[in-house]
Amino acid sequence: MKIKSLLSLVGLVALTGLLRPTPSMAQRQFTLEDLNFGGTNYRNMRPEARYLTWWGGKLVRQDLNSCSLVDSKSGKETSLFSLDDINHWAGLEKSNEIVRHLYSAVFPYADRPVVMVKNGTEDLFVNFKTHKLEKRITRPSNTQASDRNEQDMTAFVRNHQLFVTEKSGKEHQLTTDGSSDIVYGQSVHRDEFGINGGLFWSPKGNRLAFYRMDQSMVSAYPLVDIPELDWTPEKGESRAAKAAPIRYPMAGETSHKVTVGVYDASTGKVLYLQAGDPTDRYFTNIAWSPDEKTIYMFEVNRDQNDCRLVSYDATTGKKLKELYRETDAKYVEPTHPIVFLPWNDNEFILQSQKDGYNHIYLFNKEGQQIKQLTSGKWVVIDVLGFNTKQKSIVYVSNECNPIQRNTWLVNVSTGKRTLLDNGRGYHFATLSKDGGMLLDNYSEPTVPRKYDIIAVGANPQRTNYFTAPNPWKGYNVPEYSNGTIKAADGKTDLYWRMVKPVNFDPNKQYPTVIYVYGGPHAHNVDASWNWGSRGWETYMAQKGYLLFILDNRGSEHRGKDFEQATFRHLGQEEMKDQMEGVKYLQSLPYVDKNRIGVHGWSFGGFMTISLITNYPDVFKVGVAGGPVIDWKWYEVMYGERYMDSPQTNPEGYAQTSLLQKAKDLKGKLQIIIGLNDPVVVPQHAYSFLKACIAAGTQPDFFVYPGEPHNMRGHQSVHLHERITQYFEDNLKQK
Repeated sequence: MKIKSLLSLVGLVALTGLLRPTPSMAQRQFTLEDLNFGGTNYRNMRPEARYLTWWGGKLVRQDLNSCSLVDSKSGKETSLFSLDDINHWAGLEKSNEIVRHLYSAVFPYADRPVVMVKNGTEDLFVNFKTHKLEKRITRPSNTQASDRNEQDMTAFVRNHQLFVTEKSGKEHQLTTDGSSDIVYGQSVHRDEFGINGGLFWSPKGNRLAFYRMDQSMVSAYPLVDIPELDWTPEKGESRAAKAAPIRYPMAGETSHKVTVGVYDASTGKVLYLQAGDPTDRYFTNIAWSPDEKTIYMFEVNRDQNDCRLVSYDATTGKKLKELYRETDAKYVEPTHPIVFLPWNDNEFILQSQKDGYNHIYLFNKEGQQIKQLTSGKWVVIDVLGFNTKQKSIVYVSNECNPIQRNTWLVNVSTGKRTLLDNGRGYHFATLSKDGGMLLDNYSEPTVPRKYDIIAVGANPQRTNYFTAPNPWKGYNVPEYSNGTIKAADGKTDLYWRMVKPVNFDPNKQYPTVIYVYGGPHAHNVDASWNWGSRGWETYMAQKGYLLFILDNRGSEHRGKDFEQATFRHLGQEEMKDQMEGVKYLQSLPYVDKNRIGVHGWSFGGFMTISLITNYPDVFKVGVAGGPVIDWKWYEVMYGERYMDSPQTNPEGYAQTSLLQKAKDLKGKLQIIIGLNDPVVVPQHAYSFLKACIAAGTQPDFFVYPGEPHNMRGHQSVHLHERITQYFEDNLKQK
């Protein structure tokens, strides 16, 4: 479940700058098949991408039928091998299990000419100098989770049980009690706290840490699967819908219990960390010491205002020491594990926003803070790795501008920071294994995509490797613009994006749609191509609408005060900020004040219904997808972090509930959900419909059977055509 111009510190032109189409572009029309990710022509309408990976400090291009070495200074390519070569060297030419492409080729050894490729069932390690197959490893099938270490041992979960397979292929079953209620080796705490998996190999692969989650005490939520359209009696299955319950811990109710196990490959034994009673506690960001003897994890209380970094003996499971503690009057949210310096096993870096912004701190292994490595009114977004030679850290931040993403280097000894990329736009860089080179994949508001190769150092050398052509050339493209307004507090800058109708005429008045998300851990406006605009916005602009998107307080990457302004009353400050955006729109002569609509999904669905019911005389039409209606029905971890529990914050829950607002619905509102939504469960939408029935108001409703929180595949095209048509039917005409 984010009007004045600014100048970047490194030369970004004024953010209110416009992206204007040229007359030669006003030729062809877009369809949703072009602009939606589920569309049949979507891939061709995206800026051209390259598949690239690192072989130690060398850059390799992966293509369908070949892999080529890219010269870091000139960008020129030299062929390494072809797909036919690989299949021939691996002896697969007459097999049904040939390698079919090289897009996922991996070069696992920095100092050896070996490529790892995949066929249907195996991982094949081929030496492209000797032209020989060195080894083949069968991948476990039908797994729920899987992770392989550098010793070619694989940990995986099958039929709810945890296994480890040796290099020889011999399997060891580590558990027997796994089930849908006892979950091993997978993400826990509903993917909060930065968790996205549950298997953690030690650096050398001699030990495995893993999650065990007991959710048997959590209330079951009754989702339902309906039969597929091609059901026939011959299939031998019931024609009736099937119960598909999930364990869903709602705010204020009993949550699951998590423990952390450790498997020792040398002894074959499993032990559990002696962390005490796991009731109402969250264990996250698991990390290993370089010598594999110690495990570190952050432990957070249920109120999420007390976070502790604790170390454990990996050989006994005993607690060793509490190294660090951070508390906050509202909440603490660790999302990054500690990382030891590659050149010093006695020091690690830790990320925290304890000074108000997320920054990097250096600690020794006893838990003593040595120094703060980054500081300022900007946030560290990610740490990419280390340059061992220069004893520096490569990280990502928005120091250049709040809506940018740029890559930096900080020297651990001196604290000197160096900007590595061009200082503009939105960058996603990958670091070579030795930390000496960066592949920089980025865009700018007027640049669809570029790739630069960067030599990491105090004086970074950049080589442009590839510039993608504009895939929208020849199409009727709208005008994209960007700027800031003040938040409702009168002092905080909020960033917006505007997409004006195709063939815009400032003397006309246009129907306007506000697209909104507004919740934590997300934003909509950034300095990427077309200011981060979504394809649907272009589609609507083509149909004569003006689109406006504003990142209100509560969204990400703006510091703790900005993010925590919404604490205990979600939606309230966000609405105030969005209404400042409405005031700005109403000041524009080309915005029709009587034809303003709003659309959003998930938290944005909550915001959509909040806005159309709290300001019924402003918003004529709304489309709310997967909306939260009452936070007491949302999950424990997210809900209680931002709202506290219903027991401790009854006023906040009552204030933010939309059930009481059903009576205030005046405009046209369509609610859309996936029938099998495990995130914002259908109870939210159903209950709001029930409240509207009681109040005599008339929302519209549509459901996608079998779909989760977001519509998948081509159904997304259907969804966005439906959203579009609702505005066409109810907002287009005066």
